[in-house]
Amino acid sequence: MLDAQTKRGLLENCVLAALARGDSYGYQIVKDLSAFVSISESTLYPILRRLESSGALSVYSVEHNGRLRKFYRLTEAGRRQLESFAADWTELAAMYEYIRGGLRHE
Repeated sequence: MLDAQTKRGLLENCVLAALARGDSYGYQIVKDLSAFVSISESTLYPILRRLESSGALSVYSVEHNGRLRKFYRLTEAGRRQLESFAADWTELAAMYEYIRGGLRHE
């Protein structure tokens, strides 16, 4: 089981990856991620606020059916964060394979 800090980091990068595909709003992000990870809107919105506060996302509103809908857009800082995560993943994958190899030798 993943510890909370690791899972939070992974979820943040999943959100960034969803927004790298195009601007979106909360409910749509949950739908887009649901095929890969279980995430609720109550989990998503604090992540979006953190990412916005850190400068990884920008926010704008669009009227939809008479209401304003918040859209999120990946910033250059968010793109760099996602690229950094992807680069680090090579090292993480190597560690994972080492750990799995240890289990095969039990």
